[in-house]
Amino acid sequence: MFILDTDHIAILQWRTQPELSHLQQRMQRHSPADLHYTIVSFHEQVMGANSFINQARNAQGVQRSYQILENIQNDYAQWQVLPFDQVASSVFDSLRSQKVRIGTMDLRIAAIALSRNMTVLTRNLADFGRVPGLQVQDWTI
Repeated sequence: MFILDTDHIAILQWRTQPELSHLQQRMQRHSPADLHYTIVSFHEQVMGANSFINQARNAQGVQRSYQILENIQNDYAQWQVLPFDQVASSVFDSLRSQKVRIGTMDLRIAAIALSRNMTVLTRNLADFGRVPGLQVQDWTI
């Protein structure tokens, strides 16, 4: 069972090559039921879309920014999205008490993965690799 980090999700959404080809090849080896997004990645992407909306300088920019937001919503509606529930929250608090120093959003994703014994798919192996017991892989190479 796998959780796609926000960077892997963005590759799928923006169709970034050559990473997209590598990622899709690896994903095809697994059942769609084995691949998950998280509510944390949704949060990150919505914050990014909100930033685009707020920075838009004309009607075209606003329209394009809202299209990005709509695309995010449609994309997440097609995937299994894991919550940041009480178990994940407890794991998060435990990691914080252990002084694991990575970004809050990444630590939340790691907590969801650890609470469900799942592997995080990410290009950010350095940060996620600091999380004790977390399995990480990069499927874009």
